[in-house]
Amino acid sequence: MHLSVIIPAYNEAHTIKKNLNIYNNYLSKQPYDYELILVNDGSLDKTLAIANDLKKEIEYLKIIDQQPNQGKGAAVRVGLLAAKGEYRLFLDADNATPIEHLDLVWPRFAKGADIVIGSRHSKDAVKAEIIVPQILWKRLFGKAGNLLFQSLAVPGIWDTQCGFKIMRAELAEKLLPLCKCQHWALDAELLALSRRTNYNIASIPIKWSNSKESRVGLKGYFATLAELLGIKWRLLTKKYPNL
Repeated sequence: MHLSVIIPAYNEAHTIKKNLNIYNNYLSKQPYDYELILVNDGSLDKTLAIANDLKKEIEYLKIIDQQPNQGKGAAVRVGLLAAKGEYRLFLDADNATPIEHLDLVWPRFAKGADIVIGSRHSKDAVKAEIIVPQILWKRLFGKAGNLLFQSLAVPGIWDTQCGFKIMRAELAEKLLPLCKCQHWALDAELLALSRRTNYNIASIPIKWSNSKESRVGLKGYFATLAELLGIKWRLLTKKYPNL
């Protein structure tokens, strides 16, 4: 199989049908085979029921029901490791980063990339653009977070947290079992380990729109900081095995 697309979802009943159809409509027009993997991360609403109904309409949709809620990072890891594709993409359930950005990744892989990340920052990728920004306090926390991610884990990458990353199967199967982060810092942990193991990281410019439905609150930012400090400690003390 060429491509696996992993969508972690928590309480996405209001949008999941629309966005899964958007993803499938795009993929069904591509010249390669694919699978869509929805990881339901302990949703308390009807996300799982809606997704199960969609399986009747979307032939290549698979569902992993992760109970109880364990966090986005845990859901992404489970989905990526269950995937069968030669290339494995994870993106957010809210369609903040349109799946059409896949058109940009294949030339990067052809040039030797092992993992391609979407970035909203022009210092990573020229022509990156934020069409609908977050509210002010989230933008400020985001900028501070970017500096911390660079200083502690992945220097030189200006946007580690954009929810659009695609990697070769080999990288996923080697590095994801080593990752410890359960929440939003998994992205940075995966990139830090990719650097440590000399995998080639490439960026593509993203046209990104903030979703009004985003539920990442202040608590989430502090939880991410705690995970980031954990990444730094594990790197310094060589707690990641086989590196």
